[in-house]
Amino acid sequence: MSTTPGPLCRKFVPVEQSEVTSISKPASFKFRLVSYNILAQAYVKSTYFPHSPAPCLKWKARSQAILTILKSLEADFLCLQEVDEYDTFYKKNMENLGYASIYIQRSGRKRDGCGIFYNQNSAELVIEEEIDYNDLVDTVEDGTTSPKEKYGVLVSGNKEEPKAGSKLKDSQADRGDPNDPRVRLKRDCVGIMAAFRLQNPSSHHVIIANTHLYWDPEWADVKIAQAKYLLSRLAAFKDLVSDKFDCSPPIILAGDFNSVPGDQVYQYLVSGTNSMGPEMADDLPMPLSSVYAFTRGEPEFTNCTPGFTGTLDYIFFSPSGDLKPVSYLELPEAESSDVIGGLPNYFHPSDHLPIGAEFELEA
Repeated sequence: MSTTPGPLCRKFVPVEQSEVTSISKPASFKFRLVSYNILAQAYVKSTYFPHSPAPCLKWKARSQAILTILKSLEADFLCLQEVDEYDTFYKKNMENLGYASIYIQRSGRKRDGCGIFYNQNSAELVIEEEIDYNDLVDTVEDGTTSPKEKYGVLVSGNKEEPKAGSKLKDSQADRGDPNDPRVRLKRDCVGIMAAFRLQNPSSHHVIIANTHLYWDPEWADVKIAQAKYLLSRLAAFKDLVSDKFDCSPPIILAGDFNSVPGDQVYQYLVSGTNSMGPEMADDLPMPLSSVYAFTRGEPEFTNCTPGFTGTLDYIFFSPSGDLKPVSYLELPEAESSDVIGGLPNYFHPSDHLPIGAEFELEA
């Protein structure tokens, strides 16, 4: 009999002393959303994860552990990043669990991408759009507005050498001059957004977006540009959905933003204050709040390796009287035995942890 530990699945915790839970209306509808960077197998190398037990890095073990976790979360929506093997593994296996899905693969030669998996008993897909951040290059080439003026992208900078021990998913090598904004903006990052009709008596519409922003901490200007483009696309998509279906859909934006709480990207997403260069408040297309900040405070970490431990993953939502988080997915503390030594391990098949929330939508 094997004594090897299996994947660990934490529980959803109700929001304490919340108006939402204390005066929950009978007509309200609840649904659960999880965001999870599952770690693409293409990036699983022992040199990147020397701290991980070798059996944990093998595709057969990892894929089954990921499926076990996804099933146990019992989510209505799963926003997954770093999904490779979509056509060969995830699409069919998730269908067997009752999930339909939409997916966008990263640009260039990248093998992974972002997917939204949705329980067909909970929601119906009505319209979707893909986001390719390489489209930002067009803002340089059309010459109408400088990338610095429109998106805050630097047109000069130093080429950074990879840091020792880092998991390099995107090397700068052979990409060209990093001072050229056309090169700088072409990072092969993507996102996907969709409107769903919920299978509740009121047939509410909700917009779900999933993305994975660029990783390099030295290239904050590129991440800011991506965040601005993302929110501008989301605003336009909301207008489209509102007009087409005569509704005012709430927005939930999830993903790996490769940004820690309080940094420039995070502050832009939640407050519209871009602290790069001259301080100024940008008018956001829509207000956004982070689920964890709203309910319990941002977690200590969502990514855990010996080289870096911190919070990079978020679920943002448009706060309104109609949509509120009523529970959140529990996360481990730094002293928890299941994360000591870093991830992936037998308990967690990715270097990231899943985050999640249950939302209540009033009729």
